[in-house]
Amino acid sequence: MDTRPPRIFSEQRRKSSRLRLLALQRRGKDPARFVHDDMVDDIAERLAFVRHDPAKALVIGDFSGNLANLAFPTAAQVDGADIVGKQAIDLQQPFPTGGYDFIGVLGLLDTVNDLPGALIHLRQALAPRGLVIAMFPGAGSLPKLRSAIYAAEPDRPAARMHPLIDTRAAAELLQRAGWKDPVVDSHDLKVRYGSLDRLVADLREQGLGNVLASNTPPLTRAGLGRARAAFLECGEDDGRVTETFSILTLSGRRSLAGT
Repeated sequence: MDTRPPRIFSEQRRKSSRLRLLALQRRGKDPARFVHDDMVDDIAERLAFVRHDPAKALVIGDFSGNLANLAFPTAAQVDGADIVGKQAIDLQQPFPTGGYDFIGVLGLLDTVNDLPGALIHLRQALAPRGLVIAMFPGAGSLPKLRSAIYAAEPDRPAARMHPLIDTRAAAELLQRAGWKDPVVDSHDLKVRYGSLDRLVADLREQGLGNVLASNTPPLTRAGLGRARAAFLECGEDDGRVTETFSILTLSGRRSLAGT
């Protein structure tokens, strides 16, 4: 019996998407990063609220480096905190080091094939009573884009957008992974667009494009035209379309016994 998780996402496409994101963020002219910045600000606010002051912290997926600066502005000098930024750590494998009092994960978890395994590895990398906060786009994201893509191919729609996790499924996964004091919540980030093409460009610049393992042919010119028209049909009085990014937050701890 094959117990391996289903292969929904392509590891090569995930890596390529991440490398493209990093290149666009370095060389692009004012690249989009509002989803990333929203997650950075949210995690920093949560850490300030719980007054969590880690001696050893790991930040995964923060290409800006801003989370460490916001959440631990003087820790490296005053408290001796070990703030380590990791861009490409393999979340589906045991971490090479552990004993972290805090781990923050920005994005990434929504496109791993073995999410239950990744959540277990995160817990095991914590010190006893260590805290994890992980954020990524969840269910309810991009409804206008999904509708437009469906309109492009109404007869035989191809898989072009990956499935997303909702709060209930996330809570069940945290319990299965053995997290202590698990909490799941979400909030919506609204962004307005004048065209489908601008939305797609923003997704690409933020590493939020299609990384599905299935090889889907590109939209035909006619299909793309239908998608653009369907997207604009969702527009408001000024012609602009309000799209939603529903950001899911998972938080929890490792037990005091270190289990």
